[in-house]
Amino acid sequence: MADCLRVPLLLLLWIFCILSSLHPIRGQNNVIAKLTVNADNAPNHPVVGPVIPGGAAAERSLVAGASLQRRRSTGWKLSEEAVCRDDLSRLCPKHSWSNNLAVLECLQDRKEETEIAAECNHLLWNYKLNLTTDPKFESVAVEVCKTTISEIKECAAEELGKGYLVSCLVDHRANISDYQCNQYITKMTTIVFSDYRLICGFMDKCREDINTLRCGSISTGEKDVHSQGEVIACLEKGLVREAEEQPGAHPIKDECKKSIMRVAELSSDDFHLDRYLYFSCREDRERFCEKTLAGEGRVYKCLFNHKFEDAMTERCREALTTRQKLIAQDYKVSYSLAKACKSDLRKYHCSADSNMPRAREARLSYLLLCLESAVHRGRVVSGECQGEMMDYRRMLMEDFSLSPEIVLQCRSEIEGHCSGLHRKGRTLHCLMRVGRGDMGSIDPNCQRALQTLIQEADPGADYRIDRALNEACDSVIQTACKHIRSGDPMILSCLMEHLYTEKMVEDCEHRLLELQYFIARDWKLDPILYKKCQGDAARLCHTHGWNETSEMMPTGAIFSCLYRHAYRSVEQGRRLSRDCKVEVQRILHQRALDVKLDPELQRRCMTDLGKWCSEKTEAGQELECLQDHLEDLVSGCRDVVGNLTELESEDIQMEALLMQACEPVVQTYCHEVADNQINSGDLMECLVQNKHQKEMNEKCSVGVTHFQLIQIKDFRFSYKFKTACKEDVLKLCPNIKKKVDVVICLSTTVRNDTLQDAKEQRVSIKCRKQLRVEEVEMSEDIRLEPELYDSCKQDINRLCQNVAFGNAQVIECLKENKRQLTQRCHQRIFKLQEVEMVDPELDYQLMRVCKHMIRRFCSESEGKNVLQCLKQNKNSELMDPKCKQMITKRQITQNTDYRLNPVLRKACKADIPKFCQPILNKATADSELEGQVIACLKLKYADQRLSPDCEAQIQVVLQESALDYRLDPQLQIHCTQEISRLCPEEAAAQEQTGQVEECLKVNLLKVKQEGCKKEVLNMLKESKADIFVDPVLHTACALDIKHQCAAIPPGRGRQMSCLMEALQDKRVRLQPECKKRLQDRIDMWSYAAKVAPAEGFSDLAMQVMTSPSKNYILTVIGAGVALLFMVGLLCGRFTKRVTQELKDR
Repeated sequence: MADCLRVPLLLLLWIFCILSSLHPIRGQNNVIAKLTVNADNAPNHPVVGPVIPGGAAAERSLVAGASLQRRRSTGWKLSEEAVCRDDLSRLCPKHSWSNNLAVLECLQDRKEETEIAAECNHLLWNYKLNLTTDPKFESVAVEVCKTTISEIKECAAEELGKGYLVSCLVDHRANISDYQCNQYITKMTTIVFSDYRLICGFMDKCREDINTLRCGSISTGEKDVHSQGEVIACLEKGLVREAEEQPGAHPIKDECKKSIMRVAELSSDDFHLDRYLYFSCREDRERFCEKTLAGEGRVYKCLFNHKFEDAMTERCREALTTRQKLIAQDYKVSYSLAKACKSDLRKYHCSADSNMPRAREARLSYLLLCLESAVHRGRVVSGECQGEMMDYRRMLMEDFSLSPEIVLQCRSEIEGHCSGLHRKGRTLHCLMRVGRGDMGSIDPNCQRALQTLIQEADPGADYRIDRALNEACDSVIQTACKHIRSGDPMILSCLMEHLYTEKMVEDCEHRLLELQYFIARDWKLDPILYKKCQGDAARLCHTHGWNETSEMMPTGAIFSCLYRHAYRSVEQGRRLSRDCKVEVQRILHQRALDVKLDPELQRRCMTDLGKWCSEKTEAGQELECLQDHLEDLVSGCRDVVGNLTELESEDIQMEALLMQACEPVVQTYCHEVADNQINSGDLMECLVQNKHQKEMNEKCSVGVTHFQLIQIKDFRFSYKFKTACKEDVLKLCPNIKKKVDVVICLSTTVRNDTLQDAKEQRVSIKCRKQLRVEEVEMSEDIRLEPELYDSCKQDINRLCQNVAFGNAQVIECLKENKRQLTQRCHQRIFKLQEVEMVDPELDYQLMRVCKHMIRRFCSESEGKNVLQCLKQNKNSELMDPKCKQMITKRQITQNTDYRLNPVLRKACKADIPKFCQPILNKATADSELEGQVIACLKLKYADQRLSPDCEAQIQVVLQESALDYRLDPQLQIHCTQEISRLCPEEAAAQEQTGQVEECLKVNLLKVKQEGCKKEVLNMLKESKADIFVDPVLHTACALDIKHQCAAIPPGRGRQMSCLMEALQDKRVRLQPECKKRLQDRIDMWSYAAKVAPAEGFSDLAMQVMTSPSKNYILTVIGAGVALLFMVGLLCGRFTKRVTQELKDR
């Protein structure tokens, strides 16, 4: 307490303020009176202080000092002095002349541009100096503050007569409850702070620094009262420059530093005491804070709040910034903050860390981190203190220059990218944007400084702390987040949920992502996440306290640890609590919006992002790009992207952009799944199933397809498939990773077990069910089958370039153009068709187009029999035309090769190698036989040589192809030109009922091509075997068959023979149309017999039996045989007689 600095500083500090009002208020009369008396009767002490060397100034000082000493000790008035009379008359109201302190206040608080005489100026200074060194003021303090002194032990112990008592009272003024004592101490300070030379010891301790920094002269009288404040302001700026390590900064001595900070601290409650700031901001105070009462730092706070207003003068703004920088170095420079948080600082030991240097403990950042840590741990911090903390956190976010580390470490970034953006936090957000990598690289030290500042300011707890964000996002908050209480931490989450939506504005989007980039790198900066997960983090991830860090733990490691435990199964153990898991999922949903919000992803994938995704700048494109190039990524990046994709498959709502795009579909078809989903993968499955509904927009469709394409890269990316088949994969398909290969492996196993009639399927039933879902989904888009897609990519570009992917449209296009496909693609398509014919449920187009018809006609049929069922009901009046057309396409496909007709293949298993082996010998495994085997079987059917099962199936094929020439591949191949020439109208008919075949039969004589002629003759031959093969004749003779041949079973030409006999029988009257058609057939058969004679006895016998002149032929043949027999008898007798005669000889 013996330090000379404190004594006059505190003495002077309070005396001036008490007397600053000209008219004392009630309750102050005694104090003011005593002070006035003491002031007016100041003793004639000699002039104290340095003497000005030589010149007029020295002479004036001596004159002024001598004049003051000559005055009597009683009743002397400043207004009576001639050197000040002119200035007093000009500047001060007359009623104040009688009070020396009122005159002193008037003259030293005059406007800056108003000059007063140098002699008057020096007279005032000597008066104040004598006044402050007078022991009578201490006696007033003893009398006024008697109660207070007894309550404050430190002050009661001070020795009287040396000025230490008032200094002690100043130190403890925050604890003074007595009103009169408080006023006395407060008012005295103004005198001291009007001139730094009045602060005992200040000049001696800072003499060298003042001269080195050229802050002004320390000689008495050379500076007026205004410039005296500038000396301290100059020292303060020098202190700030040193802290910021600016080029050329002068290191100020520690003693002077302490003096500067002490002066700032003691002037913290009343801005009048900071003379430089007072004169710089006097007009601004009247403009912005006119109604703000002085004291307790209220005017400072008011001016701080208006610092970036356009009307604020630049000089005042600069002075305010300097004071804020001092506060950043020592929180006690803020009276309101130090007072409001005093008990909380003591309670949570924020100033008692023995391992921490005192300078650091005093820093605003340390105070904020310490108290924020208490708040985040759930401790109670007074509302008044939290309010002050919020003000200063906002202050740090508004002005980057208040953080020396930012100024020092980010100097080049500010100059290169962010110059001219000083106000309202714009520079800081610009630096954040640089830190995100949006504007080039950033120095690691600058990045760390930004991260530290964000932790100190903690804007995640209250978005309003970030003024730039608050102003940019105000309209979004008012519309999208109006249901959330202002200042609630969930506001930021609400803004993230509306990122890239129609409600989001561009400026808000940028500010939000810039802030979230840094919040994402420290899980503690999300207060809700920290609150819900701090226990789990300590238990599972071994975290430290809120404001503690570990150099061993990389950025984002804690959150990575949390989300790994969030998705563990019960069997794996050590799971997160339910509340924590919900918050982890919320953060994951937000991070999926931007790859830069995932620190681990960005850190490990920086190289790959530059290599593969440099042009992907739209929202969500970078992650999609990384997923597309999964196989090409470096190991670390591939693991991170794979894990994230696996999480997305479980909870597709992480894909916020996809969910926004798919909202109409979700609301219409998947709302129950979305509402009830608990990480099951059902929502994505629902979206896939409804991918082609009318509510599906392009963005949603593309997003769903993209996710399907990503899933094929690894079976783990399909959550439901992984869950259902994980054990089966490990057992039956080890070392296989790609989903397509896994599906093929498991499907092959199921198929083999089925064909071999295994007693027990090796693939579990739950896996088989999900396997079916996966196979159907893969059939929807050719890109989901990579081998097929790669094989046919060239053909797709050539033949199907205008066909959209999805809905199996590209696959259908390739099927329709399969004659033009390259060999490799053709082989793949053939294999695909072979699988689809065995299992029609995998035929996506068929199942889609005929969906309703399947429900109508085939609801009870097994999946493998769906196509067979549809074929049987094809000609029903209730059949949908589109479905009928699709069925016809599949029939055409089946008839190109017996292997594509599994029912026929099974029925004719023995007949095919028996009768058609030469054709099989020429066949290849992966290409169609163009109907040759079926054509072979048709001929054998006409010869009635097939097995019953095979005959039945061939009969169906004949019936179907007889109605539609397109179902006969051989006829298509050989007769295309003839059909176009002879039967164009019939071929153009939408409904094929055998008209083209009839046309060819009728025009058989006009057919020029031998191949086509042969096919038509084969048709005629086949029609003899069964009237059902000739639909035109069958339709014409339907009534006659019913009447004349009802008892005759169909097949083997029996009903045809019946009609021929009826035609020959004159007693039977056939329908005219039937009779005409039969006669036409007889003529055709006659011509066919001439053109194509029987190739063997069997063909001859068949021709005779099916000939309309069968009876006549048989009669002739019989007569010929009888004649031959008679001739034989005669010849036999002649031979015998000759022989007898020979014998007789």
